Amino acid sequence: MRLWSLHPRYLDAKGLVSLWREGLLAKMVLEGRLKGYARHPQLIRFRRHERPVVLMNAYLYQIYLEARRRGYNFDPSKIEPLILEGEIAVTRGQLEFEFRHLLEKLRKRDRKKFGELKDLPSGSIEPNPVFRPTEGGVEEWERTKRA
Repeated sequence: MRLWSLHPRYLDAKGLVSLWREGLLAKMVLEGRLKGYARHPQLIRFRRHERPVVLMNAYLYQIYLEARRRGYNFDPSKIEPLILEGEIAVTRGQLEFEFRHLLEKLRKRDRKKFGELKDLPSGSIEPNPVFRPTEGGVEEWERTKRA
């Protein structure tokens, strides 16, 4: 499961569809309707929020908006469309880590999207609008190959 901190516009078609599907699964976990993935590290920041399901709905709504912009037919009845008042923090280090991770995926599966993004300056990477960039390294909940 990967709940990207990045703005969904950076994702290729496969990535956007996967994010929608995985986000819906995460929403079910946060609602207590699914036991799988309950301890997944990607859910930590959502669980820390005072209203995790509201945060997840706002997150998914941004994915829905990007899908609609591209002409995809995602079902909005699966979420409560809303704009979150007050974003939660995500570190710039996390955004950069995820962007590099995404570029590696795109290098293999979508060369056109890779070409569009490969020269984007790291300081200009935007998060999903539910997140507000702050200074810092990779988030502690992120699984990396660090020792």
